[in-house]
Amino acid sequence: MSEERAALAPREAPLATEIFVNVGPGETRAALLEGGALQELHIERASRRGLVGNLYKGRVSRVLPGMQAAFVEMGLERTAFLHMADIALARPEDAVTLAAAEAGVGAPAVDDIRRLVTEGDEILVQVVKDPLGTKGARLTTFIALPSRYLVYLPRGTGVGVSARIEEEAERARLRGLVAQLAAEANGGYIVRTAAQGASEQGLRADVGYLHKLWQHVRSVAATRPAGSIVHEDLPLSLRVLRDELARGAARVLVDDPAEHARMSAFAADFLPEALARIELYGGPRPLFDLHNIEAELNRALERQVILKSGGHLVIEQTEAMTTIDVNTGGYVGHRNLEETIFRTNVEAAAAIARQLRLRNLGGIIIIDFIDMSDEGHRRQVLETLERALAADHAQTRIVCLSPLGLVEMTRKRTRESLEHLLCAPCATCEGRGFVKTPETVCHDIFREIVRQGRQSSERGLLILAHQEVIDRLLTSESAALAELEKQLGHAIRLQVEALYDADEYDVMLI
Repeated sequence: MSEERAALAPREAPLATEIFVNVGPGETRAALLEGGALQELHIERASRRGLVGNLYKGRVSRVLPGMQAAFVEMGLERTAFLHMADIALARPEDAVTLAAAEAGVGAPAVDDIRRLVTEGDEILVQVVKDPLGTKGARLTTFIALPSRYLVYLPRGTGVGVSARIEEEAERARLRGLVAQLAAEANGGYIVRTAAQGASEQGLRADVGYLHKLWQHVRSVAATRPAGSIVHEDLPLSLRVLRDELARGAARVLVDDPAEHARMSAFAADFLPEALARIELYGGPRPLFDLHNIEAELNRALERQVILKSGGHLVIEQTEAMTTIDVNTGGYVGHRNLEETIFRTNVEAAAAIARQLRLRNLGGIIIIDFIDMSDEGHRRQVLETLERALAADHAQTRIVCLSPLGLVEMTRKRTRESLEHLLCAPCATCEGRGFVKTPETVCHDIFREIVRQGRQSSERGLLILAHQEVIDRLLTSESAALAELEKQLGHAIRLQVEALYDADEYDVMLI
């Protein structure tokens, strides 16, 4: 590993990183592997590309003083949300400082959003969170334009350096170079991790590119009507090159010749030293069958995750939070119960960190570790979780492990989870995750028979139901069905409906 890649690698023992890009009709998938194990999966479909980073010319449709927020029409399915703290003031002297921008702090304190925007205003906004569930996109007017080495903040000031660049001499060198190159232009800059070891020439090229891009954005925004897109972020395959190659990826495999040519051309312009690492895959097996990526993807949609020891995790994703339950399962250990629980929890902590990245779970996360009586064991489990999360590019925050074994944590969410992207609520159970048993359906049918039989003097009733329900009515529930026939004086016929779901039925008069 080169000195530059070694400097950019995680603090833990570095693992070889590979990127596999699979291109299909209308869909591109990028898998990030570390040491041959799938860690992250990004999916982009032509029908619903991610919106994060895109710039729109929007129109304020509604201002809510009670929430200090506004809803903005951008030509999307749902109106987007803009909080007052994410609105830049118009006057140049009100530009947010870079330190505030890096800390996520918006404009100087204003006590009423109506002093910043009114209904009907046309504003340039950037998407910082994709629409999630029933919520619209989250917006900001503090525009951030990324390039290979830098992030340009047109409404910011000063120069900041990524915290991942730890060597003070290198931080000072980069800050000085960027400050000198940007002295004649307005705005602020954040130096990305990829800039470690970058030459003055490379930084100068990035500054020039970003200023040309900003001028283009401004000119387009001035001519486009409200509700139009002004600037779109790079497609997935090129974003992967921009963001991941600089972190030390050993190689990139892509299975489409046209996409390989496109990625190579992009690398030749912006990442020339990495051009040799981009390879066209022409093997007989599908690319995602290598390292069992396809199988891992399918397992990432299941509730249960099996641990090597025999224990398992149960992951439940809800609207409000994600809960993860740790169980020993078939693991019985070799010493005593406390040691068995400790080893299961340690293994689970590492597995949980990987699952959070792989499934892209965000928001509030509650982890229910198995109860441990030893304080040292609780501390070691928490440290294992923290170390495992260190490789996660998303921002995470952990609250201490409680005596009950519960860990509360948050993970920054900017795009939909894997489950929300690839799945939809079950048409049978309507997203509940369960359906009524045949026995329960039978009793529902009995009640409906009584209701229908008492309201009509017709001679018979026809029951339409799923095969399993009809089978139960003919066997274990046959006595109850005969009793109802006698009680109501009506003949009851049964008919299987192959298209009915397990808990669907009809009771009809004949």
